[in-house]
Amino acid sequence: MLGVNLRPAVGRFWAPVVRGLVRAGVTADAVTLTGTLGAVAAAVFLIGNGELFWGAFAVTLFVLLDMLDGALARARGGGSVFGAVLDSTGDRAADAAIFAGLVWWYGGEGDNRLIVLLSLVCLVLGVLTSYVKARAEGMGLRVEVGIVERTERLILVLVGTGFTGLGIPYALHVCLWVLAVGSAITVGQRFAAVRTGSRGMRLPGPAAPADEP
Repeated sequence: MLGVNLRPAVGRFWAPVVRGLVRAGVTADAVTLTGTLGAVAAAVFLIGNGELFWGAFAVTLFVLLDMLDGALARARGGGSVFGAVLDSTGDRAADAAIFAGLVWWYGGEGDNRLIVLLSLVCLVLGVLTSYVKARAEGMGLRVEVGIVERTERLILVLVGTGFTGLGIPYALHVCLWVLAVGSAITVGQRFAAVRTGSRGMRLPGPAAPADEP
């Protein structure tokens, strides 16, 4: 839930940058693409090759652009449906690339099967966390609960990765364990919210056949 609480402060921080980008004609979609491609490249080519600190540092810089595109879209008169889908898809791609980079490194030269397992578990739970919310919203429900959302997920995995790159032992192990447990709880919280919010709701049945003339 950190993401919701940090938005006002982030908006104030980015305000001068947003005004400059609007004057320069930069679009929110361009910022989204830059942030996504940069984060994916940093995760694959730095984290995936064992440059854990610099990989985490670079991914963090590009992820910060994700906090900018929404403010830029609002400053330009409001976001588009395409932009919202692009932003959400980019988030999933960046998240997956981070865990894929960890799996690639620790499944090879990094040689740590536990990190590989934890990374895969966190990747799957992260997808489920986002999917349950998206599916529920498609059914007309709002699901705003969860102790571990994207902001917390990124903080944990990037801090753990960066500290490990600095030589701090077991930093990534601890962060991934916390992330795995927190993500599992979040999935459970969201299913519980859907169950509560959907009471009395039914999916539409098949249309009745029209009477023959």
